[in-house]
Amino acid sequence: MSEEKKELSQTDIRRAKMMEEMKAAYDALPYPVLYGEEDIEVTEMMLPAGDGVGLRTWFTKPKEKQAWPTIVQRSCYADNIEIGRATALEYAKRGFAYVFQMCRGTGGSEGVWEPNVNDRADGLSLLQYLEARDDVLVMGYQGGSYLAFTGWIMADAVPEKLKTMYLTVYGTNRHTSAYKDGLFRQDILTAWAMGNAGRKVEADYLESAAYRPQVEVDEALWGGKLQWYRDWITNTSRTDEYWKEGLWKQLREIPEKVTYPVFIVEGWYDHHLGSALHGYTALNPEAVGTSTLEIGPWNHSFQPAIYGHPDQQNGWSRQVPEMFAWFYEILVEGKTPERKIRWYVIGADKWIELPEYPVPVEAEKRLYLGEGGTLLPEPGEPAERSYTYDPEDPVRSHGAESLFASQQEVGSRLQPGPDSRPDIISFVSEPLTEDLTILGKPAVELYVRSDAEDTCFTVKLMEVFENGEAYNIRNGITTLAYRNDSPDRITYTPNELVKIRIETWDVAWMLKKGSRLRVDVSSSNFPEYAVHPNKAGVWSVIRETVPAVETVCYGGKTPSAVILPVRA
Repeated sequence: MSEEKKELSQTDIRRAKMMEEMKAAYDALPYPVLYGEEDIEVTEMMLPAGDGVGLRTWFTKPKEKQAWPTIVQRSCYADNIEIGRATALEYAKRGFAYVFQMCRGTGGSEGVWEPNVNDRADGLSLLQYLEARDDVLVMGYQGGSYLAFTGWIMADAVPEKLKTMYLTVYGTNRHTSAYKDGLFRQDILTAWAMGNAGRKVEADYLESAAYRPQVEVDEALWGGKLQWYRDWITNTSRTDEYWKEGLWKQLREIPEKVTYPVFIVEGWYDHHLGSALHGYTALNPEAVGTSTLEIGPWNHSFQPAIYGHPDQQNGWSRQVPEMFAWFYEILVEGKTPERKIRWYVIGADKWIELPEYPVPVEAEKRLYLGEGGTLLPEPGEPAERSYTYDPEDPVRSHGAESLFASQQEVGSRLQPGPDSRPDIISFVSEPLTEDLTILGKPAVELYVRSDAEDTCFTVKLMEVFENGEAYNIRNGITTLAYRNDSPDRITYTPNELVKIRIETWDVAWMLKKGSRLRVDVSSSNFPEYAVHPNKAGVWSVIRETVPAVETVCYGGKTPSAVILPVRA
């Protein structure tokens, strides 16, 4: 069997498992089935968009002549058709109508597929059509990933009948989804570009991600120029005009104009988490007061992603009943929900409710890098450790929160031992004397120098159990050009000592009594992030690389430390 056929069969297996999990979750709903399949009608049509392009659309509802609460969804993925139609049937059996539409140029819809560009106009055209139908009583919109984008991008301009949206694993700040301090998130966006180029791309993904200069990979390996991908990988600063105008500016500003309830769902190991939290914090206060933010122990596909703990929670078994209850409460019962923030605490295997986000820091625990690869409660004597980072031999991503294509590496995974490579330096604490819950954004402050004109530093936080096994909690990365959250590229003088702060995404994680905390410092994390060439400038246009000697200083007047926001 060819590699392609193996991958296709694995995809089919995952999809079949997802369908099975969803069906079981619908069967367990506490809401009665009112109609049999023989009582449901499905109308397929080529519904014209505003410019006349026909978009393939399914309208599923009970046959009875009356107005129905209606769920709407738009997708660009042809392999979502089966899932969409199966979901539509489950809703129709319980007294809803369900409208599922394919984006232009995909899944049988007319027109040319161009990611993101037409979805606002096409989606609003669909909603206006449904607004005028007598058999549509009220509407709710639902979708995950790109299907959530199709909701967000028109969320500020919906017609009167639309009362709520349920949007999962997607965010409204595209620069946050694409970059961390000048380094591109390749495992999602390079892989996504290859799969959504509008033509079949045969190239190897890892070969594509490592290609230099990256700006030429489309014509070199993918069969032709993709200008939208080139735009992504060359606009590294969040102040670049590309992000400040047009579609991405519009998307970033939409949440502040939304005034109705929105249910936002994320996973601790989903690559859109950071961007989704930006969207939540930007919501109009009127919407925040009635909206829900939920973060669970899942990856982008709602599969369990916490491998170091025995308690595994499948996202579908939770999302199916929660989403149905959300729509039923608002669209059928006419209720207005209350604000809720629910986070799953890894290690404690429990859900907690928080009063607000961002989470106020109650206390900080600092552990200082020390001699002999230790983490200490107080700074020790001055010392330093150096390693050579060679971009031609990057550290491979293993266990991470913003991976997608590398599915076998997503989540909290068993890690190799300390100092597992010459270009990784590790520091480990003494055993904890009591349970300790991290709640918020961990950070690592490092005093560093490099003999390169620009480079990057990475950190990975881990819990080390009493049996010696280590599992990643969070990782982070920065470049000297964008150090300390600089919005624009700044200069660095080789061998200059600078202080850098690497802040990770939020997490809720209970470290067990007897466990140790470990932090690994390195300078690469590929393909989660692009390989830094150790040269100044836009990463994607640089053809050659050079090795760099990286030095981390700690103790004394250079108190490099791990900083944990903690609660009892």
